[in-house]
Amino acid sequence: MTTRLSVAATAVLLSLPGFTAYPQERAHPGHASAEKFGTVHFPTSCSPRVAPQLDRAVALLHSFEFGASIRAFNEVLATDSTCAMAHWGIALSRWTNPMAAGNRSVAQLSRGKQAADDAMRLSVRVSERERGYIHAVTRLYDDFEHKDQRTRIVAYERAMNELVMRHPADNEARIFYAIALTASAPPTDKTYAKQLKAGSILEPLLAKQPNHPGIAHYIIHSYDYPPLADKARAAARGYASIAPSAAHALHMPSHTFTRVGMWEESVNMNNRSMKVALGGGSIAEALHAADYAMYAYLQMGKESEAKAVLDGLPALSARFDPNAVTGAAPGSAGVFALAAIPARWALERSAWAEAAALVPRASAYPYTEAMTYFARALGAARIGDLANARAAIDSLASIQQRLSTKGEGYWAEQVAIQHLAAQAWLDLVERRETDALARMREAAVREDATEKSAVTPGPLAPARELLGDMLMELNRSAEATVQYRATLQKEPNRRHALRRVGGATERE
Repeated sequence: MTTRLSVAATAVLLSLPGFTAYPQERAHPGHASAEKFGTVHFPTSCSPRVAPQLDRAVALLHSFEFGASIRAFNEVLATDSTCAMAHWGIALSRWTNPMAAGNRSVAQLSRGKQAADDAMRLSVRVSERERGYIHAVTRLYDDFEHKDQRTRIVAYERAMNELVMRHPADNEARIFYAIALTASAPPTDKTYAKQLKAGSILEPLLAKQPNHPGIAHYIIHSYDYPPLADKARAAARGYASIAPSAAHALHMPSHTFTRVGMWEESVNMNNRSMKVALGGGSIAEALHAADYAMYAYLQMGKESEAKAVLDGLPALSARFDPNAVTGAAPGSAGVFALAAIPARWALERSAWAEAAALVPRASAYPYTEAMTYFARALGAARIGDLANARAAIDSLASIQQRLSTKGEGYWAEQVAIQHLAAQAWLDLVERRETDALARMREAAVREDATEKSAVTPGPLAPARELLGDMLMELNRSAEATVQYRATLQKEPNRRHALRRVGGATERE
């Protein structure tokens, strides 16, 4: 059954116009000479026999190939059972993607803490530098039953800073510190102070170590924000050639390409990433890349290609285990994509009846269910199905409350923005125009005050774009144009906003 599903999923990819197989890219990490994960040198006090294996494991870790890096660190332990830094690598791999916004599960944290404890137990045998790495990773898991995730992430960043201060010549420490800075940056800080500091650490290192996977990778993450995205272009163009055997290295450039509106480039990278991810069984990674590809296809108006992505979801869903640790994308990213792709397909095409008919998937990640309710609410309001719209809006309110109670502040705010926008459109349909505009403006202001998660190429429907649509409905085209242009500042080359700017200008 698994083989048939793999063939089916790959067949869907091969059917996509523009999809190309790249034979030099290995579908799964191995030890063959053809694999390319970049060049890393990570000196430790472990047995010299495991040094090449350890370097390879750290290279995999830098490209967020977490399932492969855990296997690689375990291979090190099979040869040198006293290698504390292999346990450190497993603990950091168990944390998975540092850019993931949601809270980790208790099961995931327990496994990571065990690895960190194992590293600490062996730390009496290692150098003071290595103890610094081990101490830092324990901060991610420290008293996780009582300390909130944000506190632990900041503690890890500070511990890595202390390590860098004690060992300024340790470039690996500086590289890991840089991504810790970006991961700990508050989404409301519009000065991007931590991200810029990370970039200032990484850019000089890239010139010295151009084949290092982590440097290019972390530059892309550090500049994955509208005002900074141009600074990542060189890293985005180079990362895929550094580590083409890593599915995430093939996907990551599309973060920058999405930010600057380079849709063809985004599609090409994500199709390559999906091929490698599928071959290695990283279904969450394949789904994550599929969401980015869907977004890019829709911005180009290539609906047949976008529909092929949508049609490929059942085969991918059948192979998907949200609890598996494989590539960079956690299980939550796969769940996110399964909800986002159908919602994007409907909303980007203004297919309101299709949006209203979407059925939410229950999951451990309520914010993914919220995307479906958001699409349902907008679609139902636009076709006059007010009962359906009200029910979806009520569900959004309930999900926001659940997220707040669980301490998921970031996602609670994202759902609050969706709730405001959905209620605004119901207000408009029910002729409460003043309330509608007030709520829609509040949604836009609140969305501007935060940042999108790395899990998504962009909002299902940007709040300022929805405000522009609302103003157009009210025949206020000049005001609408202002909102569409503001949308394009944050989301360059968005098809709907571009077309609406032209339409609004014609109506002035």
